Amino acid sequence: MIYPGLASLIKGLLLAIVTLGCAGNTSGLQFIGRGYNLTVSQGHEAKLNCSLLGMELPEIQWLKDGIAVQSADQMYIPVMEDHWISFLSLKNVERPDAGKYWCEAETIGVKAVSEAIWIMVEGVPYFTMEPKDMAVLRNTSFNMTCAAVGPPEPLTIIWWMGDSPLQRKPEGSPSFLLVPGILQTTVFSCDAHNSKGVASSRAAVVHVKGLPHPPYKLTTGEVTSTTAAVTWSPGFDNYSPLLSCTMQVLLLQDQREMYSQNIIVPPYSVVLDELKPQSNYSIRLQCANEVGNSDFTDWLPFQTIESVPLLVPQNIHLTRTGSGLLLEWEEVPPDLQNDSLQGYRVQWKQDNITQGELIVQGNQVNLTFWDPLKDLTVRVCVANSAGCGPWSDFLLVASKEEADRQRRPHTRMSWVPLVLGILTALVTVVAVALIFLRKRRKETRFGHMFGSMLGRGDPVIQFTAARSFNRRGTEVLEATLDSIGISDELKSKLTDVLIQQQQFTLGRTLGKGEFGSVREAQLKTEDGSLQKVAVKMLKTEIFCSSDIEEFLREAAFMKDFDHPNVCKLIGVSLKSRTKGRLPVPMVILPFMKHGDLHTFLLMSRIGEEPITLPIQTLVRFMIDICSGMEYLSSKNFIHRDLATRNCMLHEDMTVCVADFGLSKKIYSGDYYRQGCASKLPVKWLALESLADNVYTMYSDVWAFGVSLWEIVTLGQTPYAGIENSEIYSYLLAGNRLKQPPDCLDELYEMMCQCWITEPKRRPCFSDLKRRLETIWGRLSVLSGSRDPLYVNLGETCGASAADSILHSAFDNDDQCCVDTYQTCSATAGSSDYRYIVNPGCLREAEEWPPNVQTAEARGLLNGDEEDEEEEEIQEACVVINV
Repeated sequence: MIYPGLASLIKGLLLAIVTLGCAGNTSGLQFIGRGYNLTVSQGHEAKLNCSLLGMELPEIQWLKDGIAVQSADQMYIPVMEDHWISFLSLKNVERPDAGKYWCEAETIGVKAVSEAIWIMVEGVPYFTMEPKDMAVLRNTSFNMTCAAVGPPEPLTIIWWMGDSPLQRKPEGSPSFLLVPGILQTTVFSCDAHNSKGVASSRAAVVHVKGLPHPPYKLTTGEVTSTTAAVTWSPGFDNYSPLLSCTMQVLLLQDQREMYSQNIIVPPYSVVLDELKPQSNYSIRLQCANEVGNSDFTDWLPFQTIESVPLLVPQNIHLTRTGSGLLLEWEEVPPDLQNDSLQGYRVQWKQDNITQGELIVQGNQVNLTFWDPLKDLTVRVCVANSAGCGPWSDFLLVASKEEADRQRRPHTRMSWVPLVLGILTALVTVVAVALIFLRKRRKETRFGHMFGSMLGRGDPVIQFTAARSFNRRGTEVLEATLDSIGISDELKSKLTDVLIQQQQFTLGRTLGKGEFGSVREAQLKTEDGSLQKVAVKMLKTEIFCSSDIEEFLREAAFMKDFDHPNVCKLIGVSLKSRTKGRLPVPMVILPFMKHGDLHTFLLMSRIGEEPITLPIQTLVRFMIDICSGMEYLSSKNFIHRDLATRNCMLHEDMTVCVADFGLSKKIYSGDYYRQGCASKLPVKWLALESLADNVYTMYSDVWAFGVSLWEIVTLGQTPYAGIENSEIYSYLLAGNRLKQPPDCLDELYEMMCQCWITEPKRRPCFSDLKRRLETIWGRLSVLSGSRDPLYVNLGETCGASAADSILHSAFDNDDQCCVDTYQTCSATAGSSDYRYIVNPGCLREAEEWPPNVQTAEARGLLNGDEEDEEEEEIQEACVVINV
């Protein structure tokens, strides 16, 4: 049985092989191959492919129904340099995944679109309409609907009432059920059947409507003399919404009066008005729905409060006496008084401010506490327990100077002080503005020249430029982690390793690539000494914050590493640029004198001065790599790109695992699944990584086995003559890398165990390290306790090629035997960060002539002043892929 995903993968590979012959005769960007229809069972995997011709390193975009596909696994496999196949894997296919898929690619304004691939998802029926909950009147008919779709078709609908199927013939979709009526709450559902199985709908509950329950929490609040606010909570509506409530109001007096008030709900509140003051009332309530009325609540009594008097004191007059003023008014008639009458309230004011109030029982009062030099106003009201009634009009008593006549009180306001105040404010504002403009003109011309007097009065001259001018170019802003748009999580990881740009001096370029470069630098340490380091930086043309974040994430990984065989991060820095441009991120790493292991092995075999590397040295390289990978796996890191090109050689010839651009930390579980399209090292990938994009510690073990083969063959290319697109089929057939000549049987057996198909049957790095140390211990000890590598190199002519390139501009010594052009040609096929080294030309720095060291220091000190265009002129014998 062939699964749809595997069948589509094989179909894509065969299509690529068939069309390969005609690729040379086709010009321009185009997708080859025909569209097809794919039927997938629900929950299974679907693999789609499209083949693009006419573009190197393409960016192929998959679309579904016109929308870009984001959350799916994609993989590129190259057939030729300008012929690529893109695979799209859909895990656990569901019905929404069905539709029309196609590929698009674009370059230099030319856009290519592939033919459509239609996906049909088969499964158990899918309900498009299910029975709904409802409420019905007793013994009243009603309808219910159920509808479902395939594929596959046809399908039938069976109805259930409660736990029993209805005795009726199965129908197609949609199905309508007519129920003549029910007497109690009943549950209905339906089943949909097709050839894939049965799907059950939701259970719909049908209630029978009934009379509502009585309201509760009937309360009165904010009762006045004529109104009362009433609130309540509705009772259970019995599946029929409440329509209205009826309130009965009863007046409890000698003669009992009652009336009803209809209230539309909600809200569940009402304000009763036109009530009688100081009267006893009682209320009750019932509510109604479609079926009928609820029972009444119990009676709730309440009492209105007394109202304030409505009478206004009349005939108010004043009489001057020797002790003050005698105020008199007409008393309220006895027949209009009641038991709650408290008397009369008298209030007097001067300068519009209340000076005093008092309550008197009679109809007169003697006023003594007032200022006779000011006008006095007086008013009176009738008061009871509810408050004060309407006030009388103000009565004016003139001041002593105008005692002979009465006048209405008024306030006269002089306009002269107001005008003077406004004029003074305007003059002050104009004066301050003139002083400020004069001072600003002086600052603009001379700055702040004159300061305060200090000490014994001696003048102190200061100067602060009011304006600054940049004669060299646009303004350069200080670069910070906040200015590059990275995530807060990554920012917090890098804060404590951030190094200011002023702490190091960039030197010559060690290598360049498509996305960045590596430069030598001198880093000033805390004790003032200089440390030689390597600075890895993105190209200045990269503007996207996501590229910067991806670049700095590798540095965040390296920050946590502390092992002699794992490349450790020294720090990160940011190179400031002109305003409006993102700063250039830089990762500061230890300087690796001998470059990467692949180039070292390759040049030992095909360089100008080949050397013989003893088997002990090669096994030592293997142990160092295995020790570093053992440490990484203990930290739950998977490298995903382990190869000799990503292993660096230190000055003491120890190997460090480096280049963590594809590394991932496993936070849960024991594997990582690649979720987006990436360019991956196909010939170093394990079978499960090629098939399902799954990466574990055991996939790193597979890559370690390929790295062992590289070391034994001194840098040969694995699977020579086999295209990347053929690797999966080649490995699936049981083929593996052949045993190299002169390779120890124990070493090749170890490689084969690293390439076992079942991942968990492969050995772990701890076991591999132990076995390698056993092999190394059994090898013969070299004479003189010196590795022949150092015996042969110690008397040769010069430094490593990386150092030779650095000093070639200053040192014309004929003894240095590095041919830059040839070295570049030999390594042009490799990728990633690389220092070129010639194993035949190793020389320590202290052996350089004095003029060379001086020139080196001068070149490093001036390196930071080099323009970005000048970097392009420097020799770069390395291909770098950031």
